[in-house]
Order: sequence, then structure tokens, then C-alpha cells
Amino acid sequence: MATDTSTLTAAAPAASRSGKPAPEPRRPFPRWFRETGWRHIIGIVMLVFAAFPLVYVLSASLNPGGTLLTANGLFSTIDIGSYIALFQDPTRPYGAWFLNTIVIGLCTAVGTVILCALAAYAFSRMRFTGRRFGLLTLLLVQMFPQLLAFVAIFLLMSAIGDIFPVLGLNSQIGLIMVYLGGALGVNTFLMYGFFNTVPASIDEAAKIDGAGHARIFFTIILRLVAPILAVIGLLSFIGTTSDFVIASVILVDPEKQTLAVGLYQFVSQETARNWSVFAAGAVLAAILPMALFLSLQKYIVGGLTAGSVK
Repeated sequence: MATDTSTLTAAAPAASRSGKPAPEPRRPFPRWFRETGWRHIIGIVMLVFAAFPLVYVLSASLNPGGTLLTANGLFSTIDIGSYIALFQDPTRPYGAWFLNTIVIGLCTAVGTVILCALAAYAFSRMRFTGRRFGLLTLLLVQMFPQLLAFVAIFLLMSAIGDIFPVLGLNSQIGLIMVYLGGALGVNTFLMYGFFNTVPASIDEAAKIDGAGHARIFFTIILRLVAPILAVIGLLSFIGTTSDFVIASVILVDPEKQTLAVGLYQFVSQETARNWSVFAAGAVLAAILPMALFLSLQKYIVGGLTAGSVK
């Protein structure tokens, strides 16, 4: 028996005697490429495809040439003069545009979240006549692009401005009201799917304790659906700050315009196009949405996918 034991011990691999697992044999290149390698190549190509426009705009903002053709050599010239010129032109108040965009975007995002949450809670928890028809109507209305309505919006805001100037044309409050008027639709549908994932037994337990719909909604449900609230707020903010058509129709004075409308002035004039300053303004305009996206990143995946399983 002693001889057999010693023979088995001598035949055991060195890795087994040391307690460490033996390393897996290296896969041949054809097999590695067939199983996982092609995924890495596709990922690298998509990364380059997505990052190149961003790098090109950043390079153009640091090139004082004034044209996009001079930015072909990436970072061949580095100069922050375009960023300084953004805030030195009194006829193009970039600082006011930036502040207007933040105020309009945040107000619209908060209002959109509140309106959509109230509508989604009603569709999810209450049963009333026309509930299914209302959901389908909200979804179908969003299939028509907003561009089709800008003439009607202009005429409507012009008529309202004759009675209530604060809500008419060239009014930031009026622009916010227009955005909130189109806030329902897909956003409500997303929230509706997420609200359905919250067990109805929570509402029933709160009702037994004497809580009404308002208290249940504001103190219980809103905390449980925080991911979808963050997602809808972020999507609304990005859509509002990047809108050009509606904002250009309603806002006329340069001091009241948003970034999307104001930056167009740098490249709209045939004899005074400055793509370098335009690119610098675009880079600064992307900072706030990027910061919001990074701060709310942990909510985005859960908020977009949790309601899809219902």
C-alpha cells in the first residue's frame, strides 16, 4: 500500500500538489477568433465610429482657422481663443443662451416627470371607462413628428400672446408650456410599464392603514419608481436642450434664445461663418447633459428595462 501511495503521489501534477488549478491550455487563434475574437473587432470598430465625431469637434474647437477643413489635422493646432470669443460678442450672448437652456430644460424635465408620473399612476392603478383607449391614443399621437405642428403652434402662440403676453411668442414660459403639452405619450407608456412592476399589495396595505391615493403616490410609489423618473427626466432634458425647430419659432430675441438656436447664428451667415467658435460652443453645451447622464447612469438600465417584462 505504501508503494502504491507513493507512486500515485509522484504521478500527480505539480499544480495539483500545490493546490492551484492547472492553467487552461491556450486556444488556437482560429478558434479564439471564431468564438470571441470577432466580437472584440466589432466593438473596437463601433467605438471608433462613435468617438471620431466627438474628437473631430473637439479638435475643431481648438483650431482657430474658422473652417472645418482646417481641422482635418486632429489637434495640429491648440488654441483656446474660440472659447474666449464665445463670451466676448455682445450680439451673441452665449452665457445667456446657456443659462436659458438650463432653466428651460430643468423646468421642462421636472414638469414632464410630474405629469407623466401622475398619468401613469392613474392608468396603472385605477380602472375607468376609456382607460385602454387613452393609452392607445397617447401612443398613436407620438407617431406623428412634432415638426408637423410647428405652424399650428406658431398661430396658437400668436393668438394667446394677444391675450396673455407672458405665454405668447418670444416667451420662455410659453416655450415650456409647449414642451409640457407634448410631454405625455411614450414617456407615460414607459412609466406605465414600470408602475405595473410595483406590487399592488403595497397600495392595498397602505389603504388599510388609511392612506389615500395622493399619499400612496407621493410617499410610497415615487420612491419605488425612482429609476424610471430619472430616465424620463434625463430624456426630457436632452430632448429639450437639443430642440431647434420649436424654440426657433417661439423665441425671437437673442437674449431669450436657447443654445440650439443661438449657436446656429455662428454658421448661418454666408460671410461670417466661424465653425471653430460653433464647435467650442457645442463642446461646452455637451458638458451638462454628459454630467447628468453620468450621475444618473445607475438608474438608466433598470429604468428602461424593468417595465419591459410586464
